[in-house]
Amino acid sequence: MAKKQNTIGLDIGSSSIKLVQVSQSKQGLTLENIAYSQLEQDVIYDGAIRDMGRVVESVKALVATHTVKVKNVALSVGGHSVIVKKISIPAVSDKDLSESIHWEAEQYIPFDPNDVYLDYQVLQTRPEQGQMDVLLVAAKREVVDQYVQVVREAGLKPVVVDTDCFAVQNAFELNYGLPQDQLIALVHIGAENMNLNVVSYGLTAFTRDLHMGANLYTAEIVKQMGVSYEEAEAYKLGGGNQILPQEVERVLSAMSENLASEINRSLEFHLATSGEERFHKVYISGGGARLPHLAAEIARKSRSEVELLDPFRAVRVDPKVFKMEYIHHVAPFAAVALGLSVRSRGDRA
Repeated sequence: MAKKQNTIGLDIGSSSIKLVQVSQSKQGLTLENIAYSQLEQDVIYDGAIRDMGRVVESVKALVATHTVKVKNVALSVGGHSVIVKKISIPAVSDKDLSESIHWEAEQYIPFDPNDVYLDYQVLQTRPEQGQMDVLLVAAKREVVDQYVQVVREAGLKPVVVDTDCFAVQNAFELNYGLPQDQLIALVHIGAENMNLNVVSYGLTAFTRDLHMGANLYTAEIVKQMGVSYEEAEAYKLGGGNQILPQEVERVLSAMSENLASEINRSLEFHLATSGEERFHKVYISGGGARLPHLAAEIARKSRSEVELLDPFRAVRVDPKVFKMEYIHHVAPFAAVALGLSVRSRGDRA
């Protein structure tokens, strides 16, 4: 069986762009390309692209530098531009579902229906109750169109637009499977936003986007220490070979406690509304997943085991082609891009 080339998974985040390309054969998935580049501060803010030209040039540079031949791209959006709701509606036929969903969406989506792209997926039907559970997703047209425009202006072809939280879930499922006997949480911590996805016994049960992330650490270090943004970033990432000042350690520890508290509030909300007792495990990903003290604080507050999600756990990575130290370094950043890289035009997963 020849290798099947999938799409390019392109994760355009608020602080960086991540690109992943895989191929598929009988042996499974093989990493073909991975690229990462930083974006300047505030080029993207709250999910909206402020400087289209710089983002386009960054994507072009990644594609050219890494000799990416595939043109089809799967991309994702997140933050305040996306609303995800699990709703229960009266069971209807497939034929009537689309019309019913659009009517229901007006009750649950706090945007003008004309201003969003709407999609849905049936999670399960409950014939004995005459109900069906549906996952409703709405994304602001303005934001989606911006990202699509970036891809096109970079000379590529957008074929799939997903959401960040479901791209992470896709990456998780590829590498770990979806456990049918566990309650787990997938927490993706970006620079600006954090999204949380509760998967209850194989089905998405609850999602939440929070406008907080790793940039809060940088801002607090600047505020408390009076240093530049660049110096604060270096401190946040461990200070290189320097010993961190005690004041920085105090700030990092306090910020991790605050972030972990917010995550735990969302986890506790699900437990309180679902009647479930505890989470079997919390998986964390994103650039913020390695922030000092954060994993330990989440584990302490949620009383759950916390694990760093490895998006390459079940992916073949040739050590003759890639430096494994680099793969290990970028792995936390790559979950969204890896989850996108196996998408194809027209699929619903």
